[in-house]
This record gives sequence, C-alpha cells and structure tokens, in this order.
Amino acid sequence: MKIVGIVGSPRNGGNTEDITRIALDEIEKEGLETELITLAGKKIAPCDDYRACQTTHKCKFNDDFEPIYRKMAEAEGFILASPVYFGAATPQMTGFISRCTAHSGSYTGMQLENKVGGPIVVARRAGKTFTFAQLLFFFMSTGVIVPGSVYWNLAFGWEKGEVSKDKEGVEEIKTFAKRLAWLAKKINT
Repeated sequence: MKIVGIVGSPRNGGNTEDITRIALDEIEKEGLETELITLAGKKIAPCDDYRACQTTHKCKFNDDFEPIYRKMAEAEGFILASPVYFGAATPQMTGFISRCTAHSGSYTGMQLENKVGGPIVVARRAGKTFTFAQLLFFFMSTGVIVPGSVYWNLAFGWEKGEVSKDKEGVEEIKTFAKRLAWLAKKINT
C-alpha cells in the first residue's frame, strides 16, 4: 500500500515540505510505503474546462500534470499540502486540483473515489482555515475518504524550519497521518 504526499509550495525544502515529510514518516512507521512529490518547478496549467479529457481521454495540456496524477491515482491514498499564499492555497496547488477534478471523472468513472486522503496547511498567520476548507472541498467532491484528527491539519511557520517548532501542529499532523494509515489498511485489506 502506498500513500503519496503532494506539496504545493513553489519552493523546495520549506515548511510545507517539512511537515509533509513528518506525516509520511508516521505513515511509514505504520508499515505503508510513501512518496513525496513537490510541485515546485513543475509546469501545471489550470483546467480551462475545454473538456478534451472527457472525449479523447487525454488532457490537451502537455505539461507535468499527468505523471503526478497517475502516481496519485495508483496509490491507495494521498495528502495534498499547501502553504497559505494570499489567504488561499498556492497557484500551483489550485491549478493541480482543478486538473485533478476534471481528470478524475473523465476516464473510467471516479478514479479517486474511495481512496483515503486529506489536506495539510501551513500558515504564517491568517488564511489557514479557508485554505484547509479549499483543499477539503476537493477531497469531498472527488469521493476521497478523509480521516479526522483531533483538530484541523494545520501548522504554523514562516521562516524555513519554523514549522517543526509548532509542537501542537506537529502532533496534529502525526495524529492525522496515523489515522490515514489505519484507514488505508482497513479499506484495503
């Protein structure tokens, strides 16, 4: 069983990547395979609702989206992680989820349905709950089963490495990751 963590930050090695690695480490402790994918440096156009994918079963854009989507669709679960940019998920993440939404229903039914997953959000201060809801709406609309934690999957950090100092945030993410692994095992055994 495999869980993929997709980091929507435009920067490599930042707080969002750090907290996602913490989640994936917890999932590995539960016996599952993991993979971290960053959208930093990748070219992913947002969906323009051209609907080519619904008739030709291939997206009209030739960019970095398809290989990432395939890994996500083949895994038993996935995490989408984004820092807050101007009160919302990053443009990289919003472009990615717009394409996923169109893609997931266009080939052989709902490809992401009944997988497990959930969002992780990193914020300096504001916009965290909107960004969390924004990502959560994606999971709900694609039929992904989202486990709860004991609070929202949020952590705080501004400068590189600060997120690891948010003890409560780190514990929330670890709890979420353990429950995600538990749920993946229950569904897939």
